[in-house]
Amino acid sequence: MTEVRELMQQLGRAAVAAAARLALADAATKDRALQAAAAALRAHGPQILEANAADMAAARSAGLGAALLDRLRLDERRVEAMAQGLEEIARLPDPVGAVTAEWTRPNGLRIQRVRVPLGVIGIIYESRPNVTADAGALCLKSGNAAILRGGSESARSNAAIHACLAEGLAAAGLPAACIQLVPTTDRAAVGEMLGGMREFIDVLVPRGGKSLVARVQEEARVPVIAHLEGNCHVYVDRDADARMACAIVLNSKLRRTGVCGAAETLLIDRAAPPALARAVIGELLAAGCEVRADEALRALLDDPRLRAASEQDWHTEYLDAIIAARLVDGVDGAIEHIARYGSAHTESIVTGNAATAERFLARVDSAIVLHNASTQFADGGEFGMGAEIGISTDRFHARGPVGVEQLTSYKYVLRGSGQVRPA
Repeated sequence: MTEVRELMQQLGRAAVAAAARLALADAATKDRALQAAAAALRAHGPQILEANAADMAAARSAGLGAALLDRLRLDERRVEAMAQGLEEIARLPDPVGAVTAEWTRPNGLRIQRVRVPLGVIGIIYESRPNVTADAGALCLKSGNAAILRGGSESARSNAAIHACLAEGLAAAGLPAACIQLVPTTDRAAVGEMLGGMREFIDVLVPRGGKSLVARVQEEARVPVIAHLEGNCHVYVDRDADARMACAIVLNSKLRRTGVCGAAETLLIDRAAPPALARAVIGELLAAGCEVRADEALRALLDDPRLRAASEQDWHTEYLDAIIAARLVDGVDGAIEHIARYGSAHTESIVTGNAATAERFLARVDSAIVLHNASTQFADGGEFGMGAEIGISTDRFHARGPVGVEQLTSYKYVLRGSGQVRPA
């Protein structure tokens, strides 16, 4: 325990020193580091995949579930996506130093609100090795030092990816401590990040299962950016196009079932033609998705493949090929259901009625709301942010995908000409 504490204190001190230097780095230097890291990811792709294969073998032996295995798995396409993500982040405008507002007071004082880095960001994550690249790159671009603590199940993959980030930092002449990977899988390291590093870490970001996020939110002694769960909904309105509804529902649920933007509940307008409900549910069943439906929907479709939904199903984030489904009384019924059971993450409406869509978009209080689009667009990359460090369902500082801009704060810069305040 003492050894872990000393290790984490060393990481913290190095991160603070690196953050002070990184905050002053110009955009070209940071972008050069990102581009070199992307090139290193491509050059060392075989070694990354070899490390990931070892992680996957160990995870299967340990009995990890299908959703976690999917998050852990890397292939050539995903490695290339990481490299492209770094290049996209490099192409983004540098948020540090951007003036977001300015005005002049009657006494001649000129005031600017200027973006500044948060400082040192600690990221605690499970399974997904791509978070190593995404989080490190986003912190670098936004002028923040990063302390990354990945899960033990992805330790080899994380180390291989981190080595590429370190290569990029070296190529740009930046300190290696700008992006540090905690070199131990001892769980005591997480405890240190949560409660023992207030003098070093400014913000914590958890990426992982509900238990991890809940622990971080409960025990952290510094601010946290996170969402607890992604209980996302798709509402199919009476005015929806059947073909579009089928495509959006299938993609929302089944494109990748283990991501937080996957739809977990399907709401269908009670006034919709029965053929619409039959088509959407039929497509899900044909694709191998288990459907747990309420009594009204089961009576309408009379399909023995439908399982009975329980009250708990409306609260559940499955992260699997399972969806809860029910009939609701129009858009207001959908809004009411989402307000009661949702997690304020991502919700979509499928309808050809513009007024109905605007009512849904205005009244659903979630971080992301969509019209005629899949919930799986809940992703910083799809928003044009290059990547994201996570999705936030908080109502302060950052909400929705957290990219480079959301990893900055601001300060006020005042310029005068000798003004003093009257007594």
